[in-house]
Amino acid sequence: MSNSFTLKIFRGTPENQYWEEFELELKPFYNITSALMDIQKNPINKKGEKVTPVAWEQGCLEVVCGSCSMLVNSRPVQACVTLIEPLLKASGSETITLAPFTKFPLIRDLVVDRSSMFESLKRFKAWVETDDSRDRGFGPKIDPKVADERYSLSTCMTCGCCQEACPQFNARSKFIGPAPISQVRLFNAHPVAKMQAPERLHGLMEEGGVTDCGNAQNCVQVCPKEIPLTESITLMGRKVAVQGIKDLLSLPDA
Repeated sequence: MSNSFTLKIFRGTPENQYWEEFELELKPFYNITSALMDIQKNPINKKGEKVTPVAWEQGCLEVVCGSCSMLVNSRPVQACVTLIEPLLKASGSETITLAPFTKFPLIRDLVVDRSSMFESLKRFKAWVETDDSRDRGFGPKIDPKVADERYSLSTCMTCGCCQEACPQFNARSKFIGPAPISQVRLFNAHPVAKMQAPERLHGLMEEGGVTDCGNAQNCVQVCPKEIPLTESITLMGRKVAVQGIKDLLSLPDA
């Protein structure tokens, strides 16, 4: 394998995007974020031209914040943990392509606006009401099995990888995507937050809700945290059906 490689980056702003290549030295345990940081320090492209540094987002550098989401060789990943050498070996090429997500509005270069995901969290009340909580004493105990299940769901970083991979989540569809549905499952399993469970389920009944899922199962394959997204979608589909029957019969919420 060569001791150098090329990063081919889809850059620019809306309506003005272009490919630009940068040649870099291959280093041990080199990842995408490290490569972008080296370009930032010395932004000279493969033609020898000094250009503006590439814009991208980063934060924790340990797969927690979810900000460094991008398409690497057309796959949605987190740049901070995507090693370059395995990519080169797997592709048999000395070039790696980087591009911004396509399902969110482009800001510049590799930076996109993921506000729609955060708006979905507000829409479904993805929080636990804590008003007067100090006056109520200790909260109810949670079964260890439920705690383990909720922990897995709580690792969601709102990174957008699942949304990017989902064919139903696009500009022509109102589908909210897998991440918000899984967050409904998370908060509906909380002994306090479940008081708003019917409200969240009613939200999933609306246009763009859980029934709009096409069952492609791409989401679970690209999730950096290996969250059981398809399991959440199936379970919430059942809960929505039960809530619908309760509404028809005017039964009290369980």
